[in-house]
Amino acid sequence: MKILWTDFAIASLADIYKYYKENANVQVARKIRTSIFSATKHLTKHPQSGQVELTLERLEEEHRYVSQGNYKIVYKQVSEGILITDVFDTRQDPLKINNPERKPEK
Repeated sequence: MKILWTDFAIASLADIYKYYKENANVQVARKIRTSIFSATKHLTKHPQSGQVELTLERLEEEHRYVSQGNYKIVYKQVSEGILITDVFDTRQDPLKINNPERKPEK
């Protein structure tokens, strides 16, 4: 089983990296990015280890998440492996995860 990332999740992670690079420094940005990647590695062997993402239940796609620092790494199991669908900052309104207008910068 392998880890796959949606374009949306990649863009979210890129936004996080850019923010910390500009507002802290590149070492902090790299550390956060690395910790997010590391948090996903165990999912290949334990895909059900994350909690069910209740705010996305209405989609009926069995989204789960694992936490890393201030971030929820949202994923679902697909035939090809584990698909990371979002990296969500938990310091925002939790209902914002459902906002169809929420788009990472490009």
